[in-house]
Amino acid sequence: EYTYQQKTGKYQEFRNICFVDTLDNTAALNYRGKQSLMFGISSENAARIKKQNERTISVIIGNPPYNANQANFNDFNRNRDYKEIDRRIKDTYVKNSTAQKTKVYDMYARFIRWASDRIDKDGIIAFVSNNSFIDSHTYDGFRKVVAEEFNEAHIINLKGNARTTGERRRRESGNIFSDQIRVGVAVYFLVKNSKKKGFKVYYNEIKDYASAEDKKTYLRENKFEDLAFERITPNEKHHWIDIADNDFESLLPLFDKRVKLGKSENAVFKLYSLGVSTNRDEWITDYSSDVLLKKMRLFITEYDKAQTPEESPLIKWSNTLSSRFLQKQKEPFDKKRVKPILYRPYFKQFLYYSDLFIDRPASAPELFLRENKTILCRYGERLDFYALATNYIPSLNFFSLEGAQAVSLYRYDKRGARHDNITIWGLMQFRQHYSNNKITREDIFHYTYAVLHHPVYRQKYALNLKREFPRLPFYEDFRQWAAWGKELMELHINYETAKPYRLKRVDAGSNSAPRPKLKADKTAGTIELDSETILQGVPASAWEYKLGNRSALEWILDQYKEKKPSDATIAEKFNAYRFADYKETVIDLLKRVCTVSVRTVEITNQMPKED
Repeated sequence: EYTYQQKTGKYQEFRNICFVDTLDNTAALNYRGKQSLMFGISSENAARIKKQNERTISVIIGNPPYNANQANFNDFNRNRDYKEIDRRIKDTYVKNSTAQKTKVYDMYARFIRWASDRIDKDGIIAFVSNNSFIDSHTYDGFRKVVAEEFNEAHIINLKGNARTTGERRRRESGNIFSDQIRVGVAVYFLVKNSKKKGFKVYYNEIKDYASAEDKKTYLRENKFEDLAFERITPNEKHHWIDIADNDFESLLPLFDKRVKLGKSENAVFKLYSLGVSTNRDEWITDYSSDVLLKKMRLFITEYDKAQTPEESPLIKWSNTLSSRFLQKQKEPFDKKRVKPILYRPYFKQFLYYSDLFIDRPASAPELFLRENKTILCRYGERLDFYALATNYIPSLNFFSLEGAQAVSLYRYDKRGARHDNITIWGLMQFRQHYSNNKITREDIFHYTYAVLHHPVYRQKYALNLKREFPRLPFYEDFRQWAAWGKELMELHINYETAKPYRLKRVDAGSNSAPRPKLKADKTAGTIELDSETILQGVPASAWEYKLGNRSALEWILDQYKEKKPSDATIAEKFNAYRFADYKETVIDLLKRVCTVSVRTVEITNQMPKED
């Protein structure tokens, strides 16, 4: 009303304004007539809401607010629960998805679900939203349902996803919202037309490397009808773009989410698991076991004396821990809970392994109850696929930007008895294909590890591996592949005892305290540890062994940098890490992982250059 007065010079009441939370106003979901009981602002407002809910709506336009995961639970600014909308998401997008669900209930999805139910049988939804709906595996169920509920989708992909790396990050470039947000953005027009049958997708995308201003100009200077939309045909897995044309579906499934639920044995591994998700890493992990125990003593003391979560700001709360607190769950301090964890590639920390204070110890703890050989796979869409073997408990965020999926050689029951994790079905597939009953489960485990390192495999199935769990082809010469996998696994698991590479150490001999640097110069083949010490003679091939966007050596350098903790209490009381205390350890580790890197590249270079 005020804006109208500003523009026209006269005041006029807008009689259709409704003060109501859109997602609570679920009239389109058979809540019609209940609004007067739900909202008590005024009877006039309730009447307006009721009147609006009785009207046909043919166009819904929006830019939904975004708050998929707040940065800090202690802000007590959690996403609200919307039971009816979330039930609809569960019954549609989630039910039809093959992905593990993480952020399907974000505000973007909620508003699109609400609008899809509210729009008339002939109508258009026009939203500016996250572009993950276009190609993310998380939203394959969304794409399937959209194809059933609408007749057309016109999409303008503006890119700008800052949560990518390397060349992909450069192509994504600027964000349309003046680089103020990190998610990629798209404009969606979803069309219902009762006179048409079927579903068609029309796709347009901004050019690569476009800046935020370039993208604004693109929208400002082009009319909708002048944009060059490409007609695309979704495949059977409901992919709209980057559709892989290969034989991936015919390969052996490595693991399948149905297997864990006991509905199928038709996969090589019976159980798979996500890594450990603490949701409070700064409290529950540390370089030093002594510092970790001091942190957890304080944490448990504060937890035990807390009356409510709101009154205990020192505690790093989360939905899970808050729920356990309200259930009056307790756990005494026990220094025996400290265990080693592979926190990042070739970087070990100590973990306080707690059933109470770790949000999710592991989705299949049977794999980690005893020492076990485990293959970690990078599973997600931001980074290239890679794998790493370990005999430590893995962190969920092992690959930093994305979660880690783990398969192990064995699994353990509650009594500690060991069982094979490779299924009988998987064992028979290999024995029958190679006509060799002497093939063992451990042979298959090693074969798997070699295949996941095969450069040709990674390139051929790159698109599939961004969206789906790995599958295994049958390569010729099984024994050779198993031998490669065995050597790679022994290298990677035993990296701490590998023979140190002969890197030359040069010390400046300064009298002042050296400043940490931890920088690599790949061209010169050097690593600058601090203002005093440089390692020389790093071979070019060592940098070629990459795990995502970093080489193994760069992962180590990144993890040992001094960083200020984000948690205020940790920063004040427990910020004890200093690189100088670990300098000699890091030098020794870099030499050993240099050997591991060089040999890994030598082995993968021996693998066939063609499929």
